[in-house]
Amino acid sequence: MQATMIDGVVEALRIGVGFLWTAAWAIIMGLTITSLVQVYVSKERMADVLGDGDLAGLTKATAFGAASSGCSFGAVAIGKGLFKKGAHAVNFLAFMFASTNLIVELGLMILILLGWEFLVAELLGGLILIAVMAVIVHFTLPETLFDEVRTTLNERDRASGATEDPTCGMEGTDEYTLTTDGGETLQFCSEGCMETYLQTTSSRGGWREELLSWGGWYKIGNQYRKEWSMIWKDVIAGFLVSGFVIVFVPQWVWNTLFVQGDGLLVTAENAIMGVAIAVVSFVGSMGNVPFAVALWGGGISFAGVIAFVYADLITIPVLNVYRKYYGWKVMLYILGVFFVTMAFTGFLMELLFDAFGIVPDLAGGETATEQTYFELNYTFYLNLVAFALSGFLLYVYRRGLGSPGQYRDPVCGMRTDEAKSSASHEGTTYYFCSQTCRDAFDSNPGAYATGHPMVMEGHDH
Repeated sequence: MQATMIDGVVEALRIGVGFLWTAAWAIIMGLTITSLVQVYVSKERMADVLGDGDLAGLTKATAFGAASSGCSFGAVAIGKGLFKKGAHAVNFLAFMFASTNLIVELGLMILILLGWEFLVAELLGGLILIAVMAVIVHFTLPETLFDEVRTTLNERDRASGATEDPTCGMEGTDEYTLTTDGGETLQFCSEGCMETYLQTTSSRGGWREELLSWGGWYKIGNQYRKEWSMIWKDVIAGFLVSGFVIVFVPQWVWNTLFVQGDGLLVTAENAIMGVAIAVVSFVGSMGNVPFAVALWGGGISFAGVIAFVYADLITIPVLNVYRKYYGWKVMLYILGVFFVTMAFTGFLMELLFDAFGIVPDLAGGETATEQTYFELNYTFYLNLVAFALSGFLLYVYRRGLGSPGQYRDPVCGMRTDEAKSSASHEGTTYYFCSQTCRDAFDSNPGAYATGHPMVMEGHDH
């Protein structure tokens, strides 16, 4: 019995890691493309996305979301910023849908792990999701409630002194603060966004010139690191969970949860159950794609699997964030609108694909346990190229090649140059962005001379 359990764990890990190896190049290339888009494709200011819930606003919110990819939590946080600034409910909800469904890295993962049919369903379905949601919100939106919540949000943030990151729109913190030459104090949500701001303000020339300079590649490396920091936990969890689900969940469980057979009622039940499983799966962002592979391997219908993939914005942890931001009533409203929208779109996708005769059929194909993942094939060579690219971008960032300052302040992590304050410790010269950081270093140089910047309480440049 013990040997059987150990064998099962080993096989689950083999499948999970095998899935990750298969999709690694797609994830890396997708995040690289996303980073390029984030850095060099000029996005309209948030205020341009806000406004009335008309077609123009909906289109802008969709485009902005597709260019602002990230994890589910990042999408929700930025959506909150849009809502606070006055975005109509349909616009900030559309933004969240687009930033979690219409993104390059997700599309590549779906193509590799599930096939082109699911990719088409994801992209086409992403647009249909937004359209269906907009119609539902148009007829059901409790505008008075949303106006009250918006007012409460702004009053609460003013009372707590919360500020908005000028780079991404998320909430800034005291840990990452700087003062501009004009005397304005800015707060950022992370070191990466603060460095993005510094790099942007020091930029010269257009994107072509920047791509021929270290400064341009430093921007991409910084954005690439930020993208990974948002999703890596979900990605790893999703791949590992999928392996264990495939190995340890017996077939009778899937047959019980998902009705088998043909007909509209079966399709509808599978779509509804797909969304319900997503809610309690705790796996969001791109991590739900390998989980979807496990569902597909378990014989779940096309409607159920694609509806599951859509539903990363209503997992229990994300719902809890809605509750903290907007309260129970708005959280339940968002859950209801999203649940209906996702299940209906999954249902519609199967009907549409069935009408065209392109519903995929895995019968006769290799199962996850039968596949050999680690071979000297195109995946191996693509991964080599992708890992080399990833290493290059992270090297450029860690070395600070082309960064706004040649040196990294050991106290706060900001970039600075040789013209600013400096000090020596054990034969090494350290440079500081301000006298405040220099004083902190002098008081305890051993604590800061580790290469890992530490943030001082109440630090202000």
